[in-house]
Amino acid sequence: MTQDFRFPNRRRTLLGLCALPLSTPFAAQAARPVSATSEPAVRPRSLQVPGGVARLPLGPANQRPRVKTEAGLPVLVVGDAIAWTAIVGIPLAAQPGEAHVRVDEAGGSRRIAYAIAPKRYAEQRLTVAPKTVDLSAADQARYERERDHQAGVMAIFSDPLPAELAMAVPVPGRRSSSFGLRRVFNGQARNPHSGMDIAAGTGTPVRAPLPGRVIDTGDYFFNGGTVWLDHGGGLLSMYCHLSRIDAKVGDRLATGDAFCAVGATGRVTGPHLHWGVMLNRTMVDPALFIEA
Repeated sequence: MTQDFRFPNRRRTLLGLCALPLSTPFAAQAARPVSATSEPAVRPRSLQVPGGVARLPLGPANQRPRVKTEAGLPVLVVGDAIAWTAIVGIPLAAQPGEAHVRVDEAGGSRRIAYAIAPKRYAEQRLTVAPKTVDLSAADQARYERERDHQAGVMAIFSDPLPAELAMAVPVPGRRSSSFGLRRVFNGQARNPHSGMDIAAGTGTPVRAPLPGRVIDTGDYFFNGGTVWLDHGGGLLSMYCHLSRIDAKVGDRLATGDAFCAVGATGRVTGPHLHWGVMLNRTMVDPALFIEA
């Protein structure tokens, strides 16, 4: 059933994972010539910084190794018996330095170390309605209920694992705000921007970037109309500020299927899509999954 959020119920809202559009131009994906000897680019690209992705080679094994973060969270492992690779999402709050994952395989367990380099993200100052920064008791209680609900959504780790990790951009438009911006609302510092904003008109169809299953829909305090997709193996994606939702929980989507529409619901300054990508329960930069 279609859910329409063009006139949102302000008594309902979401976890503040999304942010607001800026005016930075977004370069559309350009077609690139491919020679007979060229190989397709690997996605996601490795960028070992807070909010980035580490691609860790695990070597050969007859069975897929099981990998967990230092916090014990399951990690996506792709490849085959010749060469397995762990795809690790690095939290924005991660400190630069050495980090580890644990690999469990038939012969026992081992640790693999990798380095996290520092990265300084730009700052974004925005003015919004005061009630969306200094929450009333009722809005704070609502936010906490929605935060707890979405913690369960974000914990999903399902099979089958994704066959493809290179994502299509879900909506055409310019990138109006990038991942990782340090956000300051009405002079008050808040969580960094955890996704990519793409400016587009209200009602513009949003299309699935990979095959996936709808695992959550709703109208949330900060994010407005929202859909979560599960692509398998802890790879999730979210779509916020929607004017309309044309899918229900349990629906299975193919790459390119339209399932919702751009809007301006929740805490926003104008219509746009907030697109988030999650690995091992941490939001990572969606730009690493698309053609640069």
